[in-house]
Amino acid sequence: MSQQITLNVNGDGHVVQVEPDSMLLYALRDNLGLRGPKFGCGLSECGACTVLRDGKAIRSCITPVSAVGTSRIITLEGLGTAEHPHPLQQAFIEEQAAQCGYCINGMIMQAASLLKQNPHPSRDDIKKALNGNLCRCGTHMRIVRAVERAAGRANG
Repeated sequence: MSQQITLNVNGDGHVVQVEPDSMLLYALRDNLGLRGPKFGCGLSECGACTVLRDGKAIRSCITPVSAVGTSRIITLEGLGTAEHPHPLQQAFIEEQAAQCGYCINGMIMQAASLLKQNPHPSRDDIKKALNGNLCRCGTHMRIVRAVERAAGRANG
């Protein structure tokens, strides 16, 4: 039976009418119209659906919307704007880190969580943090360089 649930997404409160056991990903995409988080696998294996929950990366494809509670959810759309992109978004653009772009949401959101926890990651730290995010196009080294660039810009 569907119910109204209030979500804090990208700094704003949103009331959504959903089944409590439906996944956060569907509320974000279907109810709120956000296109950053993607459906990739539905099993928490690819990372395309990654969002930040109170600053930590989570997989929205396996997170029931009812489990979010009062947590602050940030999606790719909430990191920056077209006029003022987040340092990670800008670095991904400058490094041309996307080919098809399907994985980029997850890569950026996972990297944002990493940089929040570790502002000066080594290349190995970056690779380890992104290990659970899949890129089919093979732009892995550009993605790693973009995270390194963003870390240097935000911290240097």
